[in-house]
Amino acid sequence: MAHTEVRSAHAEDKDTVLAFCHNTWDWGDYIDRVWDEWLVDSQGKLFVAVTDGQLSGVAHLRMLNATDAWLEGLRVDPNYRQQGIATLLHVAMVEEAIRRGATNARLATESTNTGSIHIMGHVHMRQVGAFAPFRAAPVVTNVQSRTKITYNPEGTQLATLADLDDIIDYLNASNIFPTVGGLYYVGFVAYEITATFLETYIAAQHVYLLRRWNRLDGLAIAELRDDRQGKRLSIGYIDGMTIEAISLVAYDLRSRLTRMSLESAYVYAPDLMLVRDGLGGMEYEWDNKVFYTYERGLV
Repeated sequence: MAHTEVRSAHAEDKDTVLAFCHNTWDWGDYIDRVWDEWLVDSQGKLFVAVTDGQLSGVAHLRMLNATDAWLEGLRVDPNYRQQGIATLLHVAMVEEAIRRGATNARLATESTNTGSIHIMGHVHMRQVGAFAPFRAAPVVTNVQSRTKITYNPEGTQLATLADLDDIIDYLNASNIFPTVGGLYYVGFVAYEITATFLETYIAAQHVYLLRRWNRLDGLAIAELRDDRQGKRLSIGYIDGMTIEAISLVAYDLRSRLTRMSLESAYVYAPDLMLVRDGLGGMEYEWDNKVFYTYERGLV
């Protein structure tokens, strides 16, 4: 019977790990771009699994703050699957998170990843939300363009700290907020939206509000990203009382891209028809992929 142990990753493990991660998806994998960073991450830990002396799996624990852990990059060599290695790596990450004082652990996986979803029940993770990635180019109005949106809806305004109570009241009454677990996404990592989080993001001018009829009718939380996908506006949370409100927020953010010298908008959209229809109406594109977010309390 094969014997597997989980240990800290070493620099010399890199080539073997990248070799079995090379074809994780049809486009490859991102592990090669983050390995060096993860290996020396003082706020996390990179693990490998070793089965009968051979590297067979990898996973990374990231501490987002003093209490929240993010579990990511779990891969098992196809030659060693169905041997419980993913579960061993998961348990090692959770134990390390507890050792570091975490009270919550979260992860995301694609809805079609039946292997990972099956494991979630065994390791006491529960689904708390789902998101669908949408993309859009800047709004263009010249007649040669593929996209031509001519109507000019009401725009959003950047929130100030004076808006904090209104935002909290809005989210507490929102039908969208609880269905996504109250989470904000950036770089495929989820962060809990708390009062402290909102204060920080308002101060950084990352919160956009749509006010109509003397009330808060929609909002988005978004930040600039400059990575391998170019300069873009990453919209990690979007909300609206109606499809129209979501469309207005989505259009306004898309219309800002050129002024902000950004190439695109990327939305971690709550996987709800209300949101999908609002984004689709403003010509945001979706490749039909959905990701599930799972959570486990550690105390």
